[in-house]
Amino acid sequence: MLTLYGIPNCDTIKKARTWLDKNKVAYQFYDYRKDGISPEKVASWFSEFPWEKVLNKASTTWKELSDAEKAKVTDAKSAAKLLSTNPTAIKRPVVEDENGKALTLGFNEKVYEETYLK
Repeated sequence: MLTLYGIPNCDTIKKARTWLDKNKVAYQFYDYRKDGISPEKVASWFSEFPWEKVLNKASTTWKELSDAEKAKVTDAKSAAKLLSTNPTAIKRPVVEDENGKALTLGFNEKVYEETYLK
């Protein structure tokens, strides 16, 4: 079963969940705002996606950080630390397979079709 990581009130998460439900793709939802996320889990996503893509600089969370906090993010380790502390700065959603491998980042209907309707 897939795991979809995100926050429930995010419009992109709602689109992804609607698409998965409509196409009868089984998944469980993980709310990292409520349940937290470890730096190790975030860092594991960097093996599939560059940390610069996982870090959502367009997010309100990122924009509200101080310049000093932003300046500390210089590599994967510092990005994982920041994102585990501020999970709403993670690009949403991240979807993992049953083995914990990140498959997709963000929501794109074409990518979802190619990835989940094989």
